[in-house]
Amino acid sequence: MTDDQRFAAGRVRIGVGALVVGVLAAIAVTIAIGILRGGEAESEDVALPTATETVDEAAGVYVHVSGAVSEPGLYRVPPGSRVLDAIAAAGGFADDADQAAVNLARPVSDGEQLHLPTPAEAEKAGGAAVDGGAVDVNRADASALETLPGIGPALAARIVAWREEHGPFGSVDDLLAVAGIGDKVLAGLRDLVRV
Repeated sequence: MTDDQRFAAGRVRIGVGALVVGVLAAIAVTIAIGILRGGEAESEDVALPTATETVDEAAGVYVHVSGAVSEPGLYRVPPGSRVLDAIAAAGGFADDADQAAVNLARPVSDGEQLHLPTPAEAEKAGGAAVDGGAVDVNRADASALETLPGIGPALAARIVAWREEHGPFGSVDDLLAVAGIGDKVLAGLRDLVRV
């Protein structure tokens, strides 16, 4: 074997050795990443944003699910989720849930409280007044809304339609977004409604 052949053979052995070391290092890194990711996946604690932080809605929206669900609580659901998705995150319907009391297809919004009533609660709130006689505009049906001054069948239907399309009203002032409700009508409703 000539010196050139020995030198070439030595380079091949070094190259193969370096390749083996590189492959083993890559496998070790892959295993380490898998272990770290596996540890993260087991943790289900959701770090909630503080009052001064903004919520990145691309990462999900927070919905407080209460009432007749298996596990009431605060849940983060993917953007574009519907009421049905939020209920599923809360473990699904409880045995005594009135599934027809909410629009399961409505999109949820960040910071929303979603309450799934029992049939008895739904009948009591079906529009009616709770909390000192004020009508809850987020739960009232059209007939209950019609009992308010200045609200006829057409305007009551627009309130319900707006609520189903955009989600619950965040404040009484949000009623101004409904076509037909101006400052004068809102002033007459302010002490008679709640959200």
